[in-house]
Amino acid sequence: MSELGEFLKAKRAAVSPEDVGLPAVGNPRRVPGLRREEVALLASVSVDHYTRLEQGRVSAASENLLAGIARALRLTPEEHEYLRMLVQTRPRRGTANTPEVGGALRDLLSALQTPAIVLGPRTDILAWNAGATALFLDFAEIPVAHRALVRLVFLEPRVRGLFVNWEQVAAEAVDRLRMAAARMPGDPRLTQLVGELSVHDADFRRWWAGHGVRTMAGGRKQLRHPVVGELELDWQVLQVLTTSEQTLVTYTAPEGSPSHEALRILGSWNAAAPVLRPGPIETGP
Repeated sequence: MSELGEFLKAKRAAVSPEDVGLPAVGNPRRVPGLRREEVALLASVSVDHYTRLEQGRVSAASENLLAGIARALRLTPEEHEYLRMLVQTRPRRGTANTPEVGGALRDLLSALQTPAIVLGPRTDILAWNAGATALFLDFAEIPVAHRALVRLVFLEPRVRGLFVNWEQVAAEAVDRLRMAAARMPGDPRLTQLVGELSVHDADFRRWWAGHGVRTMAGGRKQLRHPVVGELELDWQVLQVLTTSEQTLVTYTAPEGSPSHEALRILGSWNAAAPVLRPGPIETGP
């Protein structure tokens, strides 16, 4: 079954008839959640048309149809956007190259007094400043092919061990990776990353099978740092308007808070560390 079909099937299973005001006729049911017929009824579409959509036999769908399905399945705005991308996008040929981080952005990284990294569309870590090295690790020690943030969260003990609530952080990272996969359908490097994580981590396999989606916007993370101890940091994502494939992620703490003081100590401790200026990301399969 296609990703679209798997996604719709998973979301149908998560909604009970009682949740949407339908009688629970035929219980106990052979499968949990809504039947296709019930989704079609709630979305005001024929059963045949919805079935063909779920089976990947519809090449396009109107905004009204997708909105009706989103209401029927009680999708979040992020899930609605994901559904739209699955229906409207087509696999790309080859692998999209990630533009090299520009000089002005590197200068901004160097000037920031707080940890910051530049991410590519597959969570590739493209550049970072001294604060990020002090907070996480020296990313230069990680082979370029393995320098994806989601990969480090799962497979790099030094990064994985930083997060107090690792399971929440990792599960959300999986949801964001799935959203990235919808933006880059058929991308071989992203497919390879998902395959590697699926092989090596059972939690990743479980969360990936859950078909959760999430945009990368910001939030708060709790860390346990080996030098300064407990940290509570706000992270924000800033879009780089000169390229749609790079984002700047910063980590801050409210001024006067213990975490703000801890970041200041980390900055002083690692003041001599340079900003890495790596070459272009490898684009092999």
